[in-house]
Amino acid sequence: MKDLFYYQDPMMQQFTADVLRTGLDETGPYIVLSNTAFYPTGGGQPHDIGRINDLRVINVEKVEDDIRHYVEGDIKALEGEVTGHIDWERRFDHMQQHCGQHILTAAFVELFDFPTVSFHLGMGLVTIDIAAAQITDEQLAQAEKRANEIVLENRPIETKWVTNEELAHYPLRKDISVDEDIRLVIIPDYDYNGCGGIHPTSTGQVSSIKIMSTEKMKKNTRVSFVCGNRVLSQLAMRKSVLSDVARQLSVPEESAGDALRKVFHDIKETEKNLEEAQNQLLRYEAMELIAASRASGIVAASFKNRTVQTLQKLGREVISLMSEGICLLAAENEDKIQFIAARGNQVDKTMKEISGGILPLINGKGGGNDSFVQGGGERLLSAEELLGEMRKLV
Repeated sequence: MKDLFYYQDPMMQQFTADVLRTGLDETGPYIVLSNTAFYPTGGGQPHDIGRINDLRVINVEKVEDDIRHYVEGDIKALEGEVTGHIDWERRFDHMQQHCGQHILTAAFVELFDFPTVSFHLGMGLVTIDIAAAQITDEQLAQAEKRANEIVLENRPIETKWVTNEELAHYPLRKDISVDEDIRLVIIPDYDYNGCGGIHPTSTGQVSSIKIMSTEKMKKNTRVSFVCGNRVLSQLAMRKSVLSDVARQLSVPEESAGDALRKVFHDIKETEKNLEEAQNQLLRYEAMELIAASRASGIVAASFKNRTVQTLQKLGREVISLMSEGICLLAAENEDKIQFIAARGNQVDKTMKEISGGILPLINGKGGGNDSFVQGGGERLLSAEELLGEMRKLV
């Protein structure tokens, strides 16, 4: 493995090699070369893409002893010596993120003895899961500061192939899980780690590291961050969003946070006032329904496009004003029909008899107690027809 081009020279962008064989598996047509600078998926780092001659390389995987280059096009067109071209923008981005992960992980270990238990190099953010139930903002800031110090010092990044016996000479950050082809990635006097990934030749090439967010993951904390060119991309995106928010609020960008909090406060106040007004209207409506019942002791009304929550509020208003009465309400909503049945506190009849009698008529479901029930089902009856059936049960 140490003779592979991507390990010999991680900065190699173009190479020549001989086609050893071609084939087809469940992933697609592939090519095996005498050597390659295309990195296959592994060690937490995604595969390279690019071209071999005129064929586009879309995936690279290590299958047993082969490195298979999966391509789009006719693999029969490739034979003899070929030229490989790495998509360098993608490769260098992966190198920046992977190396930045080593640096940031080592910072959490050095400062707080918080080890990393998993790592994911995504298309947008990179994440590490830290074995700590909680990480404070101050600790995050300290780890980020220390990581960027290592980047700015532009320390060399070394790689070494060692045997199991030689591992004892290195202060490894974590145990090695393989017994052969052991490759160490070393930032002298800072981080010593077994890794099969591809890294820049110095920490300065990472450019910068920025922690974006954290979230709780069971007993761990997931830290999301970006490195290098992704920092600029995230900054540009956030700048665009902030400018848009500030423009819509008609305030300077630095005041957008305070202005947005004021908007949310005003919205909550408006919603509160609106709810109070709606409740007052429901109370007036309840009084009108009671007056229209002509002292029969039963308030019944049908509606269109009213939620069951509104029916419930209206029903409670009615029985709060009519302790010896019963309230029956039904509403048609698109292909559904919903209802409530409620009794005043001086009425003995259980409302479960009503729901139990009408739910089968609409293939419905419902719930409640002796004094208040609600339910809904298919619109097999009109709201008026449903009210008629409920009246019969009363």
